[in-house]
Order: sequence, then C-alpha cells, then structure tokens
Amino acid sequence: MLSVTGLDVHYGPVHALKGVDIAVAPGSVTALLGANGAGKTTALMAIAGARPVTRGAIRFDGRDITGMRAEDIIRLGIGVVPEGRRVFASLTVEENLAVAGSLAADKAVSAARRAAMMERFPILAERRTQRAGLLSGGEQQMLAIARALMAAPRLLLLDEPSLGLAPLMVDRVFDLIAELKAEGLAMLLVEQNVPLSLEIADRVAVLANGRVSVAGTAAELGESEAIRGAYMAA
Repeated sequence: MLSVTGLDVHYGPVHALKGVDIAVAPGSVTALLGANGAGKTTALMAIAGARPVTRGAIRFDGRDITGMRAEDIIRLGIGVVPEGRRVFASLTVEENLAVAGSLAADKAVSAARRAAMMERFPILAERRTQRAGLLSGGEQQMLAIARALMAAPRLLLLDEPSLGLAPLMVDRVFDLIAELKAEGLAMLLVEQNVPLSLEIADRVAVLANGRVSVAGTAAELGESEAIRGAYMAA
C-alpha cells in the first residue's frame, strides 16, 4: 500500500533523512520508532506532502505521490493525525469536523461522516458545541483522530498519539487504534511508547540519525536487544 524508498529530506544544510525505506501493507500497522530528533516526524511530513523531498520515492497504491500537494494526498486516501493534535482551538468540535469534511465530494457525504464520528466518539458528541481549545488533552486527541477519519482514509499517519496524555487516556487511544486496525485501516504509527507500539504493530522500523537502523516484524524485534540499542541512539 505505502512504499517509501531511498527517502532523503533536508532542512537547509541539515540532512534529516538519509535513504529511508518504509513499507505499510494493506490493513497493517507499521511502527516508526526512534529517539527524539531521529527523523520520525520528518518522515511523516514528507509522506503527507508537508515537507519537500530531496531524493527518493513515495508510492501509495502503486502511484508516485512524491512532491504531491498535501490536500491531493488526503484526497487519495491518506489521513494525518499530527503531533500535538493541532485542533482549531477557536472552533467548536462540530466545526472542526465540518472543516475536515470540506474535502468530501458533497455536503451529504460530509454530514454523514460527521454523524458517524459523533457515534464513534460519544465524548465528542457531548462536546459538539464546545470550543476545541477548551477540551482536555485526551479529548483533543480524539478530535484530531476523528478529524483525520473524516476524509475516509485507507492509510492513517499517526504522530505521537499518546504524547502528554494520562495513562488511562493512552489506553483508550491505543484501544481505538486496535479497533481501526480490526476494521482494516492501515496505519503508520510514530510513537515513544515502545511496548504499546510493539503490541499493536505488525512491522517496526527504527530510525537513528536519520537512517533506518533496524527493521523487521514486531514479533522478531520485540525480544531483541537490537531494538533497545537502536531506539536509545541519538
């Protein structure tokens, strides 16, 4: 479904990603792990069309999407849940979802998707008229995921979905990820919580200094010292 090969990304003179290969199979979860500054978020931004690519190719369903505009990538079926949630704080919950649904083909489809999100996330239904900036961190994360799902993606990019959340809400977020996986949604997950990532993922790639230092199935790497050493690398 997603194939990233030889990906290079620069921030000015800084070579942030160096020949990175990542793959996500249909209906599966690939976890992208690594220490802070390893290049995880940069990789997601490049895939999502939010960061220019210096070299390499990004293919989705066999189509080269390298350098494509972010809104066009969303229309193709890739949703993004950014780090830090980034909800529209001054808009209500329902308005956040309406904005996300504006890419839908027609208003009826957008309305149906909003209704589905309210059913899936009862807490959002309760807060539908509340400004998103007044939600708790966990509620904002649910809204960020619901907003990404409004585009009916076939691949979801999740950047640190448990960051800054209380343990109970972390469990709820990963329960939701498990539900989405069971429904057949493919995901590329960037996450600092290694045990939970290994539990949910089918495959794992670990970034260190902008390169994939170790990769394989979660079962292969779960008990390996290699993943611990690569994850701790600066």
